[in-house]
Amino acid sequence: MLKFSTEKPIYIQIVDLVQARIIMGHYPPESKLPSVRDFAVELGVNPNTVQRALVTLEQGGFVKCAGTAGRFVTGDRELIEKAREKMVCEKALDFATCMKQCGCGTEEAIKAVRRYMEGTGEPQCQ
Repeated sequence: MLKFSTEKPIYIQIVDLVQARIIMGHYPPESKLPSVRDFAVELGVNPNTVQRALVTLEQGGFVKCAGTAGRFVTGDRELIEKAREKMVCEKALDFATCMKQCGCGTEEAIKAVRRYMEGTGEPQCQ
């Protein structure tokens, strides 16, 4: 069960979660998604909320409904890649904004990220 924020509607948070799972490959292109009921149990929400989120994902092209066969991730790899690029850009912007607010310079931020990404050690957070 996930903890949801009160900052935006739960169905939008579910849209974001499922879209992120698609982008990260947890749900590969053309793979079958869990049923509305299974998602509802996993997330601890009403099935109607999940249904609304999946309809929103269908409208965005990330999910295809195959009637009684269920819902599937789109096979449109270009759509997924563009969404991934957008997500990475947004996360980078959030990080850069935070670093600026903390008075951190570009090289210091890059050095910390490089250590973490290359596995040469966690950034020193004490």
